[in-house]
Amino acid sequence: MIISASRRTDIPACHGEWFMECLRAGEVLVPNPMRPSQVSRIALNPDALEGIVFWTKDPGPFMPFLPELDRMGYPYYFLFTLTPYGTDIEPCLPPKPLLVDRFRCLSEHLGPERVIWRYDPVILTARMDVQWHLESFAHFARELSGYTRHAIISFVDRYRKTQRAMQALGTLELDAAAMEAVAGGCARIAAECGMELSACAEALDLSQAGVRPASCVDRDLLLRISGRAQLDLGLGRNREGGRKKDPGQRHQCGCAPSRDIGTYGTCSHRCLYCYAS
Repeated sequence: MIISASRRTDIPACHGEWFMECLRAGEVLVPNPMRPSQVSRIALNPDALEGIVFWTKDPGPFMPFLPELDRMGYPYYFLFTLTPYGTDIEPCLPPKPLLVDRFRCLSEHLGPERVIWRYDPVILTARMDVQWHLESFAHFARELSGYTRHAIISFVDRYRKTQRAMQALGTLELDAAAMEAVAGGCARIAAECGMELSACAEALDLSQAGVRPASCVDRDLLLRISGRAQLDLGLGRNREGGRKKDPGQRHQCGCAPSRDIGTYGTCSHRCLYCYAS
C-alpha cells in the first residue's frame, strides 16, 4: 500500500507533527471525505507500506522530521508545487526565493530523483499568457536545474467552489493550441535544464509536444528508492503488463493506487484555485 500525504491538504507544511505522531503510533484514523462519520483505521508500520508520497508547497516546517523519518525506513519522495503566482492568488505562502531555497535544501537531503517539481496549475489570463508562463517556467527551471530530474505541469481545472475566484481573475478558457504551446515550450526548457516533463491528468494528448502523461504517485519510483525494483513480482501491474491505475482518481490520471490520509478544509495556504480549501 502507498500512502498519499496528501491531495486533500498540505501535510508537510501544516500537519507535520501530527503525521509523525501517527507514524510513531503505527496507524492513522482517516474520515471519509463524503461521510465524515465513517472513519478508517490505516496501518502505517513500515512492513505494511510500499512508501509515502508527500504533496507540498512548503516543506520547511517538516524538514526537521526527515532524519527521524529516514531512521524509520519508509521509502518516500516529495511532489513540490512551485508556481510564479503572487499573493493575489497564493496569499499565505512564503516568498518564492525562500521556497526555491527550501526546494534545493530538500533535494540536497534526498537527492534530485526524490523531489519532483510541480508547475501546477497553469492559469491563463490576459496578463498571464503563454509567453508569461514560458518565461516563468524558465526562471524556476534554471533555479532548480540539478536539484530535480522531473517536472510536472497541469492546467487549471474549474471547480464549482473556485469558479467565482477564477472568474474574478479573468481566467481564460484553455484551448488545445494554448495548452500545446505551453507544454511544448516547457518541455524544451525542461530538457535544457536536465529535466523530463510530464503532464498530470490531461485529456489532451500532448505527446506531439514531447510531454508524456504523469504518474504523480509512482510505484516504480518507490521501488527504486527502496532498492526493491529488482524484486518486483508485477504486483503493481495489470494483466497487460501496464501500471495499475488508481480507480478513485480521474480517468486520465496515471497514479498508482494509494490511500490518502488527509482531510479537506485543513490547509492554511488559501490558494484561490484549490479544490481542497
